Amino acid sequence: MKQKVAFTLAFLLCGLVSFAQQIQMPQASPSAKIAQKVGLTDVTVEYSRPSTKNRKIFGELVPYGQIWRTGANGATVLSFSTDVIIDGKTLPAGQYALYAIPGKSEWTMILSKNIKLWGAIGYQQSDDAIRFTTTPEKLKSKSETFEISFVNMTDSGADLSLKWENTRVDFRIETLVDPLVMAQIKEYVIDGDSKDPGMLYSAASYYYTNKKDLSQAYTWINESVEDDPKYWTVHLKAKIEAALGNKTEAVETAEVAKNLAEEAGNLDYVGLNERLIKSLK
Repeated sequence: MKQKVAFTLAFLLCGLVSFAQQIQMPQASPSAKIAQKVGLTDVTVEYSRPSTKNRKIFGELVPYGQIWRTGANGATVLSFSTDVIIDGKTLPAGQYALYAIPGKSEWTMILSKNIKLWGAIGYQQSDDAIRFTTTPEKLKSKSETFEISFVNMTDSGADLSLKWENTRVDFRIETLVDPLVMAQIKEYVIDGDSKDPGMLYSAASYYYTNKKDLSQAYTWINESVEDDPKYWTVHLKAKIEAALGNKTEAVETAEVAKNLAEEAGNLDYVGLNERLIKSLK
């Protein structure tokens, strides 16, 4: 009896070992994950990357006019850490499955609230969070493997670019930067009456870069420079003075910033100040 039990246990253990040992092989469409900070928003894309392999893709393997998973295997998933704007519409923060309906001259792009499907099996239009159209472009060189990337980056947005075979399709993702930054400036600098030189510099820099109240920006940068002058903060003060039309003061301030940059060994800022001075004379 004991011998029989031992034999049974040995058989079961061999079965478990066999089950656990799987043959590892390269995926036909390997998975990928890309992440990009767009403005103040974390955007990630998780997808699978099929290759052409001498096949005709759009119009044959991927038929025109039919829903496509925009990749391979499971659904391609986009994640946004904050609300974003796509095609002029606000999309709440969260995860969305990316689908497409390719066409010869126009593609319909879809972001679905259902991210659990295998590819497009079971897709329902009622799950759409947003759908819009975009125009495909012909690539100058063939893209053998399907690729999603972020291009045309700005402070508040980026294009999501899809490339495969001879076709490229882009669409714009815009993020809500200004309301978030202005809320922080109000909380920490205006209402909080911050005296921190770095905080004051950041607020002044944002106002200058985004063409807001330059007089207020000048007040903040003066406070920052008076407390802790750095070559980059003094340089910003010179630029704000120039923008306010105070050229004489701007040249004098730029000279100070240049000297500080030379002392710090930062040749980039030395050059920036020299070019600013030259432009004001």
